[in-house]
Amino acid sequence: MSTIERAGRGPGASSYAAAMSDQHVNLSSSGPPQTVLDPEPEQALAALDAAMASPEADRRDAVAAVVAQWPRFLDGWARLGELARDDVEAYACFRVGYHRGLDRLRASGWRGTGYVRWEHPTNRGFLRALEGLRAAAAAIAEVDEEERCRHFLVQLDPDRAREVGTDLGQG
Repeated sequence: MSTIERAGRGPGASSYAAAMSDQHVNLSSSGPPQTVLDPEPEQALAALDAAMASPEADRRDAVAAVVAQWPRFLDGWARLGELARDDVEAYACFRVGYHRGLDRLRASGWRGTGYVRWEHPTNRGFLRALEGLRAAAAAIAEVDEEERCRHFLVQLDPDRAREVGTDLGQG
């Protein structure tokens, strides 16, 4: 396609413009684009709330049942990681939540750069999973992954990283 066609003045301009109009572009001057994940199903949110309110002895199994019913529920995976019986189980749960989150981010238009901010409640499951993966990697002495996760968290939401300090706690 020629420069003239891409600029909207040639024979292929309308199809090119139509294809481009489907892409979300943040043109604000506030820096890189932001991605906000779509909300989780209301039923999943209610089920997780109920599971987290279960007696402590039953909580992990209740959250696992929620994740089994909604395996794409990012906060479910993050909470299951928080309730894990050991560091390896925690690592596995957080890793699933992280990878499911990357899939959801890409489906939401994220292309490997830009912000995914904590201020948007729908992003918190992914960010909890990533922070949990960082902590679990540290617990099993996976130093390289712990550092990559820490760096990624700072890139995704530098304001939150400053707010909570280097620990990047879960707040």
